[in-house]
Amino acid sequence: MDFDANIEHLQLAYWNILLTAGPVLGIALVVGLAVGVLQAATSINEATLSFVPKLAIVLLTMAVFSGFMLTTMSDYFAFVFETIATLR
Repeated sequence: MDFDANIEHLQLAYWNILLTAGPVLGIALVVGLAVGVLQAATSINEATLSFVPKLAIVLLTMAVFSGFMLTTMSDYFAFVFETIATLR
């Protein structure tokens, strides 16, 4: 394998990481920001108030996007295993 092929494989790996983890992390960021603004506006400094809604929304997001994430990762791993099989 030459250098350009290695860079291409790393680029594809990072893109798949972004596709699979991005929606969950983006939703967690938005919910955390909204809860933080709500806590700052109401002066409520309860730790569970920031943790429980974020956990519930992240779990719901993972349930909704699980089919997409599984398909994306299985396609990527099939590509990786095909690439390994073609190496000498």
